[in-house]
This record gives sequence, C-alpha cells and structure tokens, in this order.
Amino acid sequence: MKTTSDIRRDFLDFFASKGHTIVPSAPLVPGNDPTLLFTNSGMVQFKDVFLGAEKRSYVRAADVQRCLRAGGKHNDLDSVGYTARHHTFFEMLGNWSFGDYFKKEAIAWAWELLTQVWKLPPERLLATVYHTDDEAYAIWLNDIGLPPERIIRIGDNKGAPFASDNFWQMADTGPCGPCSEIFYDHGPAHFGGPPGSPDEDGDRYIEIWNNVFMQFDRAADGTLTPLPAPCVDTGMGLERITAILQHVHSNYEIDLFQALIKHAAELTGTADLDNKSLRVIADHIRASAFLIVDGVLPSNEGRGYVLRRIIRRALRHGWMLGVREPFFHKLVATLDALMGEAYPVLREGRATAERALKAEEERFAETLDSGMRIFNEVAAKSGDTIPGVDAFRLYDTYGFPLDLTQDMARERGMSVDVAGFDAAMAQQKETARAAGKFGGGTVLPAELVAQLTPTKFLGYESLAAGGLQVIALLKDGKPVDAIDAGDEAIVILDATPFYAESGGQVGDTGELDEQGVRFVVDDTLKLAGQFHGHVGTLSAGTLKKGDKLVASVDAARRGATILNHSATHLLHAALRNVLGTHVQQKGSLVAPDRLRFDFSHFQPMTAAELADIERRVNAEVRANHEGEVRHMGMQDALDFGAMALFGEKYGEEVRVLRFGPTSTELCGGTHVGRTGDIGLFKIVSEGGVSAGVRRIEALTGQGALDYVAEEERRLGEAAALLGGTAGDVGDKLRGLLDRQKKLERELEALKAKAASGATSDLASQAQDVGGIKVLAARLEGFDAKALRDAMDRLKQQLGDAVVVLAGTDGGKAALVAGVSGAAAGRIKAGELLGMVAGQINGKGGGRPDMAQGGGDDGPALVAALDGVPAWIRGRMG
Repeated sequence: MKTTSDIRRDFLDFFASKGHTIVPSAPLVPGNDPTLLFTNSGMVQFKDVFLGAEKRSYVRAADVQRCLRAGGKHNDLDSVGYTARHHTFFEMLGNWSFGDYFKKEAIAWAWELLTQVWKLPPERLLATVYHTDDEAYAIWLNDIGLPPERIIRIGDNKGAPFASDNFWQMADTGPCGPCSEIFYDHGPAHFGGPPGSPDEDGDRYIEIWNNVFMQFDRAADGTLTPLPAPCVDTGMGLERITAILQHVHSNYEIDLFQALIKHAAELTGTADLDNKSLRVIADHIRASAFLIVDGVLPSNEGRGYVLRRIIRRALRHGWMLGVREPFFHKLVATLDALMGEAYPVLREGRATAERALKAEEERFAETLDSGMRIFNEVAAKSGDTIPGVDAFRLYDTYGFPLDLTQDMARERGMSVDVAGFDAAMAQQKETARAAGKFGGGTVLPAELVAQLTPTKFLGYESLAAGGLQVIALLKDGKPVDAIDAGDEAIVILDATPFYAESGGQVGDTGELDEQGVRFVVDDTLKLAGQFHGHVGTLSAGTLKKGDKLVASVDAARRGATILNHSATHLLHAALRNVLGTHVQQKGSLVAPDRLRFDFSHFQPMTAAELADIERRVNAEVRANHEGEVRHMGMQDALDFGAMALFGEKYGEEVRVLRFGPTSTELCGGTHVGRTGDIGLFKIVSEGGVSAGVRRIEALTGQGALDYVAEEERRLGEAAALLGGTAGDVGDKLRGLLDRQKKLERELEALKAKAASGATSDLASQAQDVGGIKVLAARLEGFDAKALRDAMDRLKQQLGDAVVVLAGTDGGKAALVAGVSGAAAGRIKAGELLGMVAGQINGKGGGRPDMAQGGGDDGPALVAALDGVPAWIRGRMG
C-alpha cells in the first residue's frame, strides 16, 4: 500500500518528468499580503504571476502546498471531525502553466497520473466541464475516450452568469475561466448522485482533481476578454486521493491520520479509535503546529486568535475524553515523524511548537473546568438557544471562542444567539477580520501593470539621480496623463534612488525636480511588487507622463534609517544567541528615529539578558564588520546560512546581507557599509505585545548618544537632590527608603494609639437597643485599615453589639459595619451597610458579620448614621 508520503512524492516526480519546476510550499501566512488571512489554496503563492505583476524564470511548476481553512471567507472549522473529508489543515497537490501548455496537456497528464501511475480504474472516473466549454468536452471524449455519459456539463448553478461550480474567478474582476473537475465513484454502496444531480452532495461521487483554465479577463461590467497567454491552475487534495489509493472512504482512515489518532488515543486513554474527538484532535494538531512554525502564536486577535480557537477546540475534546493534564503538545513529535521530511520547517520548529502549545494548554486549563460548569448551568436553563450574553461571558471570562460554544451547543441539539453575542462583543475590542478577496491599499490596474517596465532601484549606490522618466501618474488611485500644482499624486519613474517601504524599513522622502517642476515626496511605496510609487504633492509646475526628473532622497533621514536597519539585524542575531533559536521575527519598524523589533519569546526578558543583548550588539558594532552583499538562488541562500524573515515574500533570486560571523539574512533593505557606522546601540524598552510575542525598542547613532546624555543629566539631577554624586545615588536612595520605612512604622504606631484612644471614648456613646449595644459614628481622617482596627476593638469592648463607622477624608467616606455576639443571629452587616451607603451615593457589601463600602461625606452621612438605631430597632421589632 502506498503511504501518504509515497503519493506526495509520486505527484512531484510525475510532473518533474513533464518539465515542471518543483516549487517549495509557501508558508500558511501569505507573504506581504494583508488581504488574505491564510494560504487557503495552492494558487496563493502564484497570485501575482497570474495577475501579471510578477515574472518567474519557469513557465511550468508543480508543488504540494500546505493550506488552512479556519477563518475569514474560507472556514471549515465547524465541520471538522464530523465529516469524512473536512479539515482545517490540508495539503493541495498542484501543477501550473503560466502561458505555456493548456487544456489538452493538463487533462491528458491528469488522466495519465490517475490511471497509469496510480492505476485507478478508468470506469470509476467521470469528468465535468463548464456547459459552453466544447474544447474541454472534446478532449475528454476524443482524446481520453471517456464515454459521453461520464462527461457532465455544468451550467450557471449559483444564480448569476458564470456563477458555476465549473467556472472559476480570482475576484469580481480579473483572470477567470472554466473548470474541468474529475470525480471518483465510490460505488453504489454509498449514497449520492453524480455532479449536477439532486443528490450530488452525497458521499458516492467525490471530487479529486480540479483543472482551472484561466483564459479570460473579466471586466467590471461582466465582459470576458480572452487572455493573450492562457494559464492552467490545478488542485488535488492529498488526503482525498490518498483515501482512494488506500481503499478507504474517510480521509481519517488514511495512514497519516491513523498514526495521529492512535497516539491521541494513547494520550487520552481512549479505546474507541472511531471517536469523533480523536479525529478533531488529529486534525487540529496539524493546523496548530504548522501555524506556529510558520510564525503565528496564540493571541486574541487576527491570525493568532484563529490559532487559539483551533487549539482550544482540540483541548475541549480532550477534556471530553477525561484528560485534565497537558497532552496536545505531545502529538508534535508524531507529526514531525510523519511530515517533517516533506516540510523541513516543521522539523526545525518542532521545539517551538511544543513549547507554545504546552503554554496554551496550561493557560486554558486554568479556566476550562469553570467554563464547562458555567456552560452546563446555562444550557440546563436555556431551552433551545444559548443566550448571546452568556456565550460572550464564556468568551470574555473563560476564553471560550464562539465557535467552541456553538460546537458544544450543537452536541446538545441547541443553537447560540449569535446576534446577541455580536452585540455584546461590539462593546469590546473586535477581533481582527481579514478581507475575503484580493485588493486593498493602492492597487495598480492590471492593464497598467502590463504596460510598465519594473522600476530599477538605484538607491544602493546613490541618493540622487537625474534623467529619470515619469512612466505613470496616479491621482485619486487612477492613471492620469498630467498633474498640476497642488495635486496630491503618486509618481512612478523608470528608475529611482528612493527606497520603497518594505521589510519594516520606512519609505524614503525627498524631492523630484526639473525646470520649474517640484514634487515633494512624503513617502515611497512598493506597488504590485515591482514599481516604486513616490507619494506626495506637486508644489510647482505641471508634471506629465514622459517628463524627465532629478530625484533627490533626504540623505540625513536615509542615513539615520540605515543605522537602525543594520542594528536590527545584529539585534536579531543576538536574541537568537542569548534566548534560543525559537526566536523569530514577528514584525519590525525601521525608522530614522528608532527601531522596533517584535519577536517570539514566552516570558519577559531579565535585566541581565537585556544587558547581554546590548553588550553583544555593541561588540559587533566595534568589530566594524563589512556589510557583505551577495545575490543567489533561494536555496543557495538558505544553504549559505541566511535567515528568511517572517511575513516576507522572496523571489527566486535573493539578496543576502552578512555582517561578520553572526548575522546573515535575506534582505532587500539599505544598510551601512560597516557596522562601525552604527556608532552606539541602546535598548530603551522591552515589553509584551501579545501572548508569546515580545517587543524591543532601541536607538542608534546620534539618537542613542542623545538618549545616554539625557539619562546622565537626569542621574546628575537626582544626585544633586539627594546631596551626593552620580556614583553614590544608590546608597543615598537606600538610606532614604530605610528612613521612610522607619517613619511609616512610627506613623502607624501613632495612628494605632490615637485610634485606641478614640475607640475608648466611642464605646461610651453606644446606645442600648433591645439588649444590644448599637454604635454609629463618624471618624475624620480614618482610612479603611484604621476603621477595621477600630471595629475589632469596639466589638471586643461592647460584646453583643452592632457597630457602623465612617472614616472621612476629602469629601469621601469609607464605611465599615460589624455585628458580634447575640446580635449576629438577628442583624446582617451587609444589609445595614447597604442601607447607610444607599443614602450617600455609595455601595458596599460583605459577610453577615462584617461589611465594607463607601460613598460621599456630608449632611446625608450624618443623617444616615443617626438613623442606624431606629433601623435596628425596626429589624428587631
């Protein structure tokens, strides 16, 4: 029997033999693409190629892409574990043609792999085509020899023109085209009809391969224009084809899942391997571990929140199986054994995944039992629907994501009031949401991209250049031929020394000038991945397409920025050396005035660690290493020791920057010639950003020197105030603090003595109400502690007593009420204090024998205290 690993390898070997370049899987977090939550299909890493914004050195490619559908538009989370083929994490086998081969080859190769390499019975296969795609129909009929009854035309079955299961489009506009899907017939023992029939959602006919033929460009009005170079985008779920080749019906029966399920059963003590909870756990460990090694950590927003939802859903299913100790993280070892060879990132990040998962398990365990108890109580009294306010309480107090509560409710045949939950959530910080389609920001029209030549960047060698031609102008996001003085616009040149914002480094500012024309550049952005957009305002003249300009970067600003960028590389290397290789960049800002670096780490850094980091970076600065720049292929760069940064998208050829023996990274940013140029590196803060993510802010160069000078000035000022020198500030402060503590003790003793005298006088003022001593008094200047001490002494002196004391200061009153002796069974301190507090705009509560509260000082307080005896008398009557 072929294993999942065998099938994965078969696919890549087959398409390599057909002239395809084998491309590594992209991470689950799309590089430089804020419009998409996760990589949810194989085509995501090729999106810019299909849009014409990126060129590759190859025209045929094949890959096995790790994908996730658990948030945003594509969300299968609710179904995972309860159906045969739904997953959060899955692997997509894909082959691609970028203007090379088309329908005939794509269909023929799919058929060859399925029937000749994997030996699937041809009579078990059928195909669908878009209803007007006569070309694909003819290939299936005449070239492949598929009988007409097993070639099904699918029309517009989703309510609009071209809205069909067999017509694919990237977005509302842009590349699109018909599909041809291949289905496998599991046989009449399973319910369901062929595609296009009323029973098509059954389990008999299962889609295993989708051939997408991108041959049109769709305009906003729906018009389809043939593309000059049609492309092929195919996808086949590895789990689905493995189930077929291993002669099982459910994906969870394949070797990979069975290994995970068996380990999960051992960890949970579960004998029934068909238990749905084991399926959920096995699925979720793949999603959780791969998200973590791809740079996501559990948090309360965005991608981190989706990860937390997945982990906590798995932990809840472990809880259902009786597990009360951390167990989920132990599955990473088995996952590594199964998939680590195919995905080296998993093997390299295994320890980080285990540590992050264990920390999340321990965090959730603190509230899981309490939350489950609350859920059970709510469910018992809620009829058919869990109220939204209770679902939100489970989320806000116990960390139960909404879909976890929905999952539990569904098991009881109940639903959740989602609208009520959303209303409660609206009062809190809303969870980050990602858009479900491509777009956002400044986007160059596809037709403009096709006309332009990528901007040549001159900024590594020079900060000024002349004779640069304006190749495009954008005003209000639309191409124009000219702009006038006062217009805000984006200028695109054929070449530029201006660095476009990327990799955390801010965009350059400066000016574009020539013969009476002056364009002030406020920022520089990278558009469509290959054009530098100069954002700013035309302050003089008229600027037209085709004009030539002189570009001048703000040299001082760029100079300060590169110090911080190079220092960021040294900082990253130092953090990994001191804290461990689990440290990964989670974001950065490289600006002229400071650097900010976010990184994965699970606890606050100690003062000693921060001092060590600072010392190491400054040692590299003093070593004055040369900044070595090399250009090489991606794999060569990784073999060279270069580190790829989180969230960045890299091309086939990359730029490698090395500073000495400790820092080698892929980076397209601008940097110092030698590390000595940085001058001085100074950390100014370290703190948490979210669970498992820390942030360091630091300064370099003149900014660091100015910071140190200011700190010295403050130290000198403190020394002068203490009557010493900077060298003995510590000793002076310790002496001052010791004296303060001594005075505080003396003050407390004096207060206690004064309170003792006051209570002796107060005891004599108590009234007899039905044989119980009742005292209500106002004590000016008494805080809450002094009131409690006075209360304790009065109860001892009076025996059977009810006492209410009000300590006043600054217009506010602190209240304390106590009941002792025979009064304890008849009067409740909490009710008495509530009566008094209610009359002075206050509140309070406590035990029957002791209660505390507060409110406003004033005439109402005097009246409330005077009314205490009568209130007690009424209660005892």
